[in-house]
Amino acid sequence: MKVTVLSENTSHSGFASEHGLCLFIETQKHKILFDFGASSLFVKNAERLGVDLGEVDVAFLSHGHYDHGGGLEAFLEINKIANIYMQEQVFEPHYNARNEYIGLDVTLDGHPRFIKVREDTVIDGELSFVTMKKGKKPVETQGLKVKRGKFMEKEDFVHEMYLQIHEGYKNYLISGCSHKGLINLIYQFRFDAFVGGFHFMKYDVLWDEDRLIEAAEAIKNARAEFYTCHCTGSEQLQFLKDEVGDKLHGISCGDSVYIE
Repeated sequence: MKVTVLSENTSHSGFASEHGLCLFIETQKHKILFDFGASSLFVKNAERLGVDLGEVDVAFLSHGHYDHGGGLEAFLEINKIANIYMQEQVFEPHYNARNEYIGLDVTLDGHPRFIKVREDTVIDGELSFVTMKKGKKPVETQGLKVKRGKFMEKEDFVHEMYLQIHEGYKNYLISGCSHKGLINLIYQFRFDAFVGGFHFMKYDVLWDEDRLIEAAEAIKNARAEFYTCHCTGSEQLQFLKDEVGDKLHGISCGDSVYIE
């Protein structure tokens, strides 16, 4: 499996970057787009890398925040064949701790190529789009909210899903932000490699050291390689790397990694 980062918070290769995530994934059977960044920036980076987005045959939206779905319209204009899988509540209005809207462009809701699902969905023998059941640890909302009817509620991340890729005897898990908790994901799913954000960027490496050490222990105990980006945070990533070692890798805009 080859993963190319088209949109991400950092860049070490002169590629444009933004607070967002978009991954182009090539497997034995598919060319996949996982998330769409905060804007159309991923399109420019794809062109520079020689990635033909028109050849993407299936796409996935991990959850309903703008930094993962802001480029949806741009992708729909470029690509005319790929269906886009998403959780059925993904277009609910989402807000941050300052009550600022961080959801998707609701005018796109109802597009004929959107496939909305509620539970685990098998695409084929290689791909599954899955939810996380109740985890060992409580979900941290970090002030995020969802508006249902007239009321603002604490975010429950029902709209978050994950992509499982099965190649031969290997299983890979792709996550957007891991809002429901990296440790919960590690304990629920069996995988040989994990790609995605940890959502640790709001952790203070001093005040939240215990939380980061607990995550580092879970990573060390998992029999898997981890490739992380976006919402993990640069300082937090370095802290974890110091604890975990070579099984944890940071990836940035323009990077391509081969995972076996």
